[in-house]
Amino acid sequence: MISPQTWMITGGNRGLGRALTLAALDAGHSVDATVRGTHSLPKHERLTVQTLDVRDRRAAHEAAELAVARLGRIDVLVNNAGYGLIGAVEEVSEEDARAIIDTNLLGPLWLSQAVIPVMRGQGVGHIVQISTVGAVGTRPLLGLYNSTKWGLEAFSEAMAAEVQQFGIRVSLIEPGALDTDWAGGSMRFSSPTNAYDSLRTELFGTAEVPWPKSEPGNGTTPESAASAILARVSATKDPRLRVLVGDDAPAQVRAALDLRQEDYARDSRYPTS
Repeated sequence: MISPQTWMITGGNRGLGRALTLAALDAGHSVDATVRGTHSLPKHERLTVQTLDVRDRRAAHEAAELAVARLGRIDVLVNNAGYGLIGAVEEVSEEDARAIIDTNLLGPLWLSQAVIPVMRGQGVGHIVQISTVGAVGTRPLLGLYNSTKWGLEAFSEAMAAEVQQFGIRVSLIEPGALDTDWAGGSMRFSSPTNAYDSLRTELFGTAEVPWPKSEPGNGTTPESAASAILARVSATKDPRLRVLVGDDAPAQVRAALDLRQEDYARDSRYPTS
């Protein structure tokens, strides 16, 4: 166990963000949760909630300043806010592309920039980036979503090496399937073209966009994922940058890396041992 900390969690009202907010409170921490609009988080003496559109860089910095004013410090930032987008690369509009990049990639960048000076002044801190196994490989019709998470991993890996000297840790959380509303009401869809209907049916069981509402899947529960993240933050001696969450995650990463190795190995100059 670690001493009570101050946490800032984006996207704190739904899914994993909500589970993590409640788990951090249960563990004795204080939480500043950000939400996009209205919320249903319970009142709690150690919980403050503020409205934030993570796409707005100035607002992100102001939100961090307000969190420090309320809590006195920020020990842990969790960049959780984000969403999925279904659409072939050909189908994705400029609006689709800019919106998901602004949210999934630039949002975590702005919040990370905002808290690094705070954590550097404290001499300690932890930035937790909610990534995905889809940051290791790709899947057809999820290319723009995958690209935002690949970008998140790239800048976060560089950032981890940059801020280590200040006592700041960085973790990339790579969940497999999560039993949340990510693939339901939280999913967004580009305007479809008939050319990709057969691929949509093959991958998702339907060409209908948005797809019909379905029952929750068999993925890792958000509560279990939240527990894994809390354990990661507590494990101060764990040197890993990337943390796999969910029983399905390791095999998915292994398969994606194997495909990449096979592709590189087609070049006779590529070392195979």
